[in-house]
Amino acid sequence: QVQLVESGGGLVQPGGSLRLSCVASGSIFSIYGMGWYRQAPGKQRELVAGTTNSGSTNYADSVKGRFTISRDNVKNTVYLQMNSLKPEDTAVYYCNAEIVGYNTYGRRMDEYWGQGTQVTVSS
Repeated sequence: QVQLVESGGGLVQPGGSLRLSCVASGSIFSIYGMGWYRQAPGKQRELVAGTTNSGSTNYADSVKGRFTISRDNVKNTVYLQMNSLKPEDTAVYYCNAEIVGYNTYGRRMDEYWGQGTQVTVSS
């Protein structure tokens, strides 16, 4: 059983910062891509930032220069540092990962999602 658990969301004023964390736990053999998505009310879920296990990163144009994604492969954790937050960044943020899990019968890659953490940017 593999799960992703996010933390770090909350209420912040415009221009403020937040740091999201997502820890993968369970029967993990290896982790490939990890990333953050967000979904605002009435909108589709969108990719915010992603990172490969080799360290390559990509960002949505709307967050470039403000958000930084990083990962700790030893701790199976991905982070999203969010600076200069704007009201339009308000959304539920979801962690996503491609994980090879294992059990008695072998290994298998699946895509996993966290439960989501609310980020609200408001004065």
